[in-house]
Order: sequence, then structure tokens, then C-alpha cells
Amino acid sequence: MSIPSVTELTLLKCLWRQHPLSARELHEQAEPELHWSYSSTRKTLERMVEKNMVTLHAVHGVNVYTAALDKIETLAGFARDFGRRVMEMDEPLPVNMFTGSKLVNHAELAELEQLLHDWPDGRQ
Repeated sequence: MSIPSVTELTLLKCLWRQHPLSARELHEQAEPELHWSYSSTRKTLERMVEKNMVTLHAVHGVNVYTAALDKIETLAGFARDFGRRVMEMDEPLPVNMFTGSKLVNHAELAELEQLLHDWPDGRQ
């Protein structure tokens, strides 16, 4: 699995919270964090569709987007990448570092812990 960029992750987090969303709705939700133009949001979404990170559908004549990447698998990939590349750890990060996250609930924490421990061959 490829790891989304920070800006791609921002858009994915919006879609994991609520979906489907139009490009305008995504821009309005992500703009306080990204501080960029609507055209930048649209261009990023186009690239994310090409990378199969999001899906695009027309609803009542409006293009809307839905996350194609699973939230927990994506977060596990980020955690493994951070642990390995940044912290130079061979073992998975402890799941308690995600406690208090607004992005995952208790059941998702358990799933995340399992994914971190069962990562195939310890590779991304």
C-alpha cells in the first residue's frame, strides 16, 4: 500500500468522517488545515482518483467523492512507516499512542492494534 501524502490524508480524513462529498464540500472542510485554493483541492482529488485513493460518482449532476482507502489500514501503514523510517523501530508502535484520537473509536483501535502486530513480514 502506498502511503498518502499529508494533503491527501487531510482529504481522506474528511471523507472518512462524512461521505460522499463534492469537491467544494471537501475544500471547505479541508481549507482551514490546508490553506490553499479550490483549484488545488480539485487537482489533488483528480490525482487521488488516478491513484485509486478515492472514487468519483455523479449524484444529481454533481461529482462526489468517497474514500477508497480503508481508514484503519491506512493509519496502520502510516504508523508502521513512522515507526520504521522515523523512529528506526523493528517492532510495531504501541496502539496506546492512538488513545484519545478523534479519528478512531475503541473498536477501530483494536483493529488497528491487530493490523500493526500482524503486518506481513514487517514490511510496508
